[in-house]
Amino acid sequence: MERIIVPIDFSEESMKGLDLAIIYANKFFCDIQMVHVQSKKHGRLQIHFENQYNSIVENFEDLITEYKPKLNSVSRLTYIIKNGSVHEEVVNQANAFDDSMIICSTNGTSGLSDYILGSNAYRIIQSTTKPVISVYSDKYIGDVKKIVLPLDITKETREKVPLVATIAKAFGAEVHIVKVASSDSEGIKNKLEIYAATVRKYFDQEGVNYQTSYLIGDNITDITIEYAKTVDADLIAIMTEQTTAFSNLILGSYAYQMLNTSPIPVLSVTPKNIFLAGYRVTGGN
Repeated sequence: MERIIVPIDFSEESMKGLDLAIIYANKFFCDIQMVHVQSKKHGRLQIHFENQYNSIVENFEDLITEYKPKLNSVSRLTYIIKNGSVHEEVVNQANAFDDSMIICSTNGTSGLSDYILGSNAYRIIQSTTKPVISVYSDKYIGDVKKIVLPLDITKETREKVPLVATIAKAFGAEVHIVKVASSDSEGIKNKLEIYAATVRKYFDQEGVNYQTSYLIGDNITDITIEYAKTVDADLIAIMTEQTTAFSNLILGSYAYQMLNTSPIPVLSVTPKNIFLAGYRVTGGN
């Protein structure tokens, strides 16, 4: 991993993303770039952008003074200030690097918040091909010891496995392969087991510790989160299940529910067979 991009609005909540980024950077020895964007939606802020610039710089310098000692001696902590659309600028910064990741808080300052999931954090996730870790609760900001890897019957479900293996090896974490289904049919169980077997083989080759479980329930999101809380997981890995509707890119219902309800950080990975051009999907199933 080359660089971690962290949206910052200087709220206490947005610092959760930076706290988690420090932990990941210390394991991957990569740089962190903080991004602050004065949103075009707030005309008054845009008018006074130049007047506020020096204050924003001072805030960033204070953050570097506070957080740099927490970072290893190799990784750099930098910042950039942009004026425009928050999610677009954050995604643009991530796209500037071949191997990057975005880590963001799912809530931010009241009133001027652009990091509430369903707003810019949601838009960041749905409009980037880069992996995104979204964090909501302070409770789960720490070293990654257990990762929950849900597997469903979609063909894309295994695309998140290589990145999960990379993270697991960096932290020495155990991966919980969880076969999830809303039906107990033999056909679904057999397909899930075939998928799980290929994942176990890959983890064996990569030297990743794992265990396998099978969950059935009406709401796959709920049973996944409850399982993750039961095993005290530090990360849940999902595919974004992006599809098209009215020519717009949207997240699948499972991903949307997971991102909105999980107190545990969620790693969102975009299916490789989906090409993003603005907000339109030009390739797909």
